[in-house]
Amino acid sequence: MSDLSHGIGENAAAVNSLRSAVMRLSRRLKHQRVDESLSPTEMSVLGTLARCGSATPGELARKEHVQPPSMTRIVALLEAKGLVRLEPHPDDRRQKVVSQTVEAEAMLEESRRKRNAWLASLAEGLDEDEWAKLRAAAPVLEKLAHL
Repeated sequence: MSDLSHGIGENAAAVNSLRSAVMRLSRRLKHQRVDESLSPTEMSVLGTLARCGSATPGELARKEHVQPPSMTRIVALLEAKGLVRLEPHPDDRRQKVVSQTVEAEAMLEESRRKRNAWLASLAEGLDEDEWAKLRAAAPVLEKLAHL
């Protein structure tokens, strides 16, 4: 629940500011890509596999908020590019399990490195008080991202 000591208007203004800043920063971060041949959705699927481990296409579709037929196409594209492999499901032979390849892991690591370097260069303009606020806000933003 929100802190009742803050006015509703203050909270609404903070939410609006957060939304706007996160969207602008996200757009700018998306331009810091290592492999321009991958769509943002394909990169997102690889990121989900990196975070959560192997999954069925149906599980990936739920996590990525897309329809299963769309995920089947995305997985096929990633497989053709050598970034994922499909293996039989250990308990249900009708299903497949999607796993990322070593090439995908390397590409994601390079992407993280590039994006972190870009963000670090932006953050060089922050003063110590702003850095302290950023360090305090990071876990809260992380929590919001996973709710």
